[in-house]
Amino acid sequence: MAGASLLALLDDIATLLDDIAVLSKVAAKKTAGVLGDDLAVNAEQVSGVRAERELPVVWAVAKGSLLNKVILVPLALLMSLYAPWLITPVLMLGGTYLCFEGAEKLHEWLVHQPKNTTSSDRVSQLRLCKDDLLALEQRKIKGAIRTDFVLSAEIVVIILGSVAHTSFTNQVIIVSSLSLLFTLGVYGLVAAIVKMDDVGLYLLEGEANGTSNRFSAWLGHGLVNAAPPLMKTLSVVGTLAMFLVGGGILAHGWPWLHHWIEPLTTWWTQLANMGVGVVAGALALAIIALLKTMRSAS
Repeated sequence: MAGASLLALLDDIATLLDDIAVLSKVAAKKTAGVLGDDLAVNAEQVSGVRAERELPVVWAVAKGSLLNKVILVPLALLMSLYAPWLITPVLMLGGTYLCFEGAEKLHEWLVHQPKNTTSSDRVSQLRLCKDDLLALEQRKIKGAIRTDFVLSAEIVVIILGSVAHTSFTNQVIIVSSLSLLFTLGVYGLVAAIVKMDDVGLYLLEGEANGTSNRFSAWLGHGLVNAAPPLMKTLSVVGTLAMFLVGGGILAHGWPWLHHWIEPLTTWWTQLANMGVGVVAGALALAIIALLKTMRSAS
């Protein structure tokens, strides 16, 4: 009797694990697009710091991302149980913030053109950078964690939506495990991207010492030469991803707009979502600028 009960228990566990594996694969496929955007945005957000501080900054943002998941996963599960109607408005609020961030970056790029500086100006800028480096780094980390919060919220909701028809136990296991796995994967790749040029330099040191082979030297030159254009590309892609993800969230939140965009082909859908993101970001930026002007005038 006890043996039969044990076999039945093991069979139930095997069935549960099989269901979790299948559902996890489905959820991972549905989040693939957002994960790509998440990678581009986060790589762009943590770029621009000193080489020796790149990994500590990535680690700080990764810890913040894990804390975001600790907050978001239970919150999303509770909302899906007791207030599912609240998920869409909360996501739309986060989507608006993403669009605002993208519009702010675009505005800075278009308006703040580089100007000629004298040698004394450059010296004072270097001194300012040394004095305020830690504060600038902390601002960059906090900004990256805020952006990650919105992207993580969408990823958690997509995963939850993919497994909504299963038991609550399965939902908890799948959402928690995939959230952890995606965080480790994304920030592992971010760390690899920002340290790519350092790896190339390490390989080139072997060439200078005569201790590396031709392949290592070729790979080192390739990594060093590829790093600057890659970071510039990620800067552009990261900004576009903010409009794409934010606009997509807003478009899905407005049924009439979603029904208009849905029949379009994939590329036109992405362009439409990006257009929604640009318009929403521009409006949010204009409203924030107006509020700041009114506050300073009063």
